[in-house]
Amino acid sequence: MTTATATPLIEKHTIGYVPLEDRHGKVRDLFTLWFGGNIAPLPIVTGALGVQLFHLNLLWGIVAIVVGHLVGGVLMALHSAQGPQMGIPQMIQSRAQFGSLGALLVVVIAGVMYIGFFASNIVLAGKSLHGVADSVPLPVGIIVGALGSGIIGIIGYRFIHVLNRIGTWVLGIGIVLGFGYILTHVQSDDFLTRGGFNISGWLATVSLAALWQIAFAPYVSDYSRYLPKDVGVGATFWATYLGSALGSTLSFVFGAMAVLAVPAGMDTMDAVKLATGAIGPLMLVLFLLSVISHNALNLYGAVLSLITLLQTFAHRWIPTGKSRAVLSLVVLSGCCVAAIGASADFIGHFVDMVLALLVVLVPWTAINLIDFYAIHRGQYDIDSIFRVDGGIYGRYNPQALLAYAIGILVQIPFMNTPLYVGSVSAHINGADLSWLVGLVVTSPLYFWLASRDSAYRRRLRQGQMTAAHA
Repeated sequence: MTTATATPLIEKHTIGYVPLEDRHGKVRDLFTLWFGGNIAPLPIVTGALGVQLFHLNLLWGIVAIVVGHLVGGVLMALHSAQGPQMGIPQMIQSRAQFGSLGALLVVVIAGVMYIGFFASNIVLAGKSLHGVADSVPLPVGIIVGALGSGIIGIIGYRFIHVLNRIGTWVLGIGIVLGFGYILTHVQSDDFLTRGGFNISGWLATVSLAALWQIAFAPYVSDYSRYLPKDVGVGATFWATYLGSALGSTLSFVFGAMAVLAVPAGMDTMDAVKLATGAIGPLMLVLFLLSVISHNALNLYGAVLSLITLLQTFAHRWIPTGKSRAVLSLVVLSGCCVAAIGASADFIGHFVDMVLALLVVLVPWTAINLIDFYAIHRGQYDIDSIFRVDGGIYGRYNPQALLAYAIGILVQIPFMNTPLYVGSVSAHINGADLSWLVGLVVTSPLYFWLASRDSAYRRRLRQGQMTAAHA
């Protein structure tokens, strides 16, 4: 019996190290996971903003979308490449940079993001199901969407990959047919001429696309950590990069084309339904299935973050697959109650808050990548990461926390979120460049602080020696 066939249906590992004998899968699975997962309503709606909100025409909208995804996808894929080398989830890796307690802030923020996106997506799934079948009440649709995602999330890693291998073909063919129908049944007179070019709108659209990719950073290596360690950084990077950049670019462009192909002023998903005409109902069904499947990643990530948080204070607890299943049901139930009981405005405001939290994830991304690739070069003491005192990494790393705080502060004038608009952003018509400023400042700052600290250099040498003998 091979390792792959011996792997149980329901994933048994949670946040612990995945032993080499339990590794399985092919690197190409990362392409299908991130390609299929990005053919969904949310990226379609987001992509339409370039022409709806920022008034770009189709040509400049497409250019901005492509540039944003190509740039942001680099960061996302670099995180993915850590998975096979470390064999542990993304969030718990942060203990090696921030310390066992210092990492908790980012873990909590990531968990809140996952829960927010999960709750909003089950509302979207409920509305989609109600749109496909009017006889299905919205609350019932929400519960159906949540249970579908819950089953996938509880079964875990292996099932998520299998579904996305299937989804890549089904959704890929579906969106190609959708493109074909839109281009041959344009219903507007200004499909190519509506909008134009403006630098602030172009930069804002680039930022939207880049931030879409960066939003995956806190959990992307969760889905590569089971791969054999010898797949290599390069292969993992390119499979993830090409899948995510291509899938999300297609969805963003599809949204932009759909709203331009119909009279101005329509809601994006209504525009998609009208623009795809006879195949519109089929597209809605495919998007509904995509929401349910992809939302399992949000539930899975939320539960791993919750386990990481709990295990920090209950270090003797060894979380199992059963623990993950129970916590999944708790999170799922809470999100269902909130989604059904809260008004649409409440859910909208909650999602706005979640999007604002991306600002605090950008400096984390910079610190994590600089530490992994430029300082430690992938060599860490895994046992220390799971010790209550942080082992050689300690409870707090002052250099990382200082760089992190400065990385957040320098972004504030450049922010444009639903909760706050910075002074610089207000002067460039709302373009959000905070993510770029955060990366440019935090990366060299953290490298400089870590390189100057003698205690940190000692920990670095000790971690490298430990990893070499592992």
